[in-house]
Amino acid sequence: MEPAGTEQVKPAPTKIGQLRMAELVASALRDRILAGGITDGSTLPKQDELVAQFGVSYPSVREALRILETEGFVTVRRGNRGGATVHAPDIGTAGYALGLTLQAMQVDVPDLGQALAVLEPICAAHCAEREDRHEVIVPRLEELLAASESHLDDGAAFTRTARDFHDALVGFEANATLRVVVKSLTSLWSVQEESWADAQMSRGSYPSRAERAKAQHAHERLTEVISAGDATEASRLATEHLTATQRWVLRSLKHRVIDAASPRTRNRIRQS
Repeated sequence: MEPAGTEQVKPAPTKIGQLRMAELVASALRDRILAGGITDGSTLPKQDELVAQFGVSYPSVREALRILETEGFVTVRRGNRGGATVHAPDIGTAGYALGLTLQAMQVDVPDLGQALAVLEPICAAHCAEREDRHEVIVPRLEELLAASESHLDDGAAFTRTARDFHDALVGFEANATLRVVVKSLTSLWSVQEESWADAQMSRGSYPSRAERAKAQHAHERLTEVISAGDATEASRLATEHLTATQRWVLRSLKHRVIDAASPRTRNRIRQS
């Protein structure tokens, strides 16, 4: 018997079944994207088609799309001309996620620099060992050398083009796992250094043209030893150069936490 004047409150119906179906649909679509069955930049089928294809309700499909959008796999446009554009994960995606993780851990810029000083010389050595270096690697590095040389009189522009050299160098790493990790770290460092360069230019304290010429010469020497196939010297020169350039940057960023969440960082990493 219920006490007089009280009503029994019925529990609200749960949506566990609907959420479970949404997760299954999201998982199936995610697997197709990762396997290349749905290509980057393409559009997912309309909701009507997905409902028919998976035999689920419209709320389940909408929730599946929300899950994929949260994960960064799609961008959903609402309205009559709406649809879901696919974004297949790439090195930029990995770099951005890694950067956010490091920022959340309050990792500072020197820590990032130390990691690069260990890993980037390995990539330089591997470039020197590649049999196709004269056809694939050296021409691109020489192209970037010409670009950075043309900006020797503009500090901020020189930094950006010089960082492109580093991004390209690690991008030639043959081992896919190492390439993704090191290129992600290099892109993160590039953002920190470019922000530093802009600040130094505004204060009139950017390194002199002679210092820029030293960095340019280091890139030229590194390209020469890679072309010659000298892996040991490529690793040594890369380590020496990174130590020297990081010394400049860390004078003002010694205690700075890695910036990964800003729009500038996100754009830079995704374009790398």
